[in-house]
Amino acid sequence: MADVNRGNRPLSPHLTIYRRELNMVTSILTRITGNALVVGGLLVTWWLLAAASGPDAFSVANGVLTSWFGDLVMTLSLWALWYHTLAGLRHLYWDTGAGFDLERVTLLGWGVVGGSILLTILTLLFV
Repeated sequence: MADVNRGNRPLSPHLTIYRRELNMVTSILTRITGNALVVGGLLVTWWLLAAASGPDAFSVANGVLTSWFGDLVMTLSLWALWYHTLAGLRHLYWDTGAGFDLERVTLLGWGVVGGSILLTILTLLFV
């Protein structure tokens, strides 16, 4: 039979007792960027389908994606792509069993953050 007093039990404090550390933030951002890449992928797919559909559909899609809002979304999608890629490489490195000491975890976390920003800027400048 179900516990009738289930709602009266205290909840675990979980997130409220932990300090925000870089590794926690990078882990959460990896999950967020993975999901956010779906938005960018759908927009690029829409743009390509509109290009194949005809000039009217393409002008609408191109107008949206080249507006200030479209530029912002696509720039953030580009950053998400680089961030998620570098975080994935970090996880592949961890799969070897190396890099779990606190100094290396922090260094790799900052490397992912800084590297994704740098690669986004370089991509925007040169592509």
